[in-house]
Amino acid sequence: MGIDLVAGGRNKKTKRTAPRSEDVYVKLLVKLYRFLERRTKSHFNAVILKRLFMSKTNRPPLSMRRLVRFMEGKGDQIAVIVGTVTDDKRVYEVPAMKVAALRFTETAKARIINAGGECLTFDQLALRAPLGQNTDFNLESQNTVYGAASTICSILQCYVLLRGPKNAREAVKHFGPAPGVPHSNTKPYVRSKGRKFEKARGRRNSKGFKV
Repeated sequence: MGIDLVAGGRNKKTKRTAPRSEDVYVKLLVKLYRFLERRTKSHFNAVILKRLFMSKTNRPPLSMRRLVRFMEGKGDQIAVIVGTVTDDKRVYEVPAMKVAALRFTETAKARIINAGGECLTFDQLALRAPLGQNTDFNLESQNTVYGAASTICSILQCYVLLRGPKNAREAVKHFGPAPGVPHSNTKPYVRSKGRKFEKARGRRNSKGFKV
């Protein structure tokens, strides 16, 4: 017995070709960057378009602390983040920076502007740098195997983009080998951290073995 497929056959492509978001402004940005990507053949515009399609989990926020660190010595360039820029109280001095992002928290925006910097939207960035010229392309992610933060820098022509740590979410701590197996550092889903909760066999030498 055959499979009753819709005309066109099976869909073998799983990547997003449009955003799931119903936000009108995101849809307008997609329309703009589709045009720029098609007409300019710029790799920068292709990356921006791809990231506009991404889910919220894959567009993690970038803190002011990381932003200041990555922009050190690059005051004349524009930092580009397809996501949210958040404030960080651990940063006392904010240098003058030009930052383009989908969204800024209220305090982050105020601190950047008060320092003599600029907060740009992506339509303003498209007018100022339609090919991504004078922007910085820098990818930050985390090592998914050991959970240690590692910075991956990819220089593509003259651009560098900034991205928050994707695996800094609390949920990621619970992924990996089962908690309790040897050499596992996976966080267990446990109600409490007291003496009576998952502290017996496998957790101490007096109870069989200790991991």
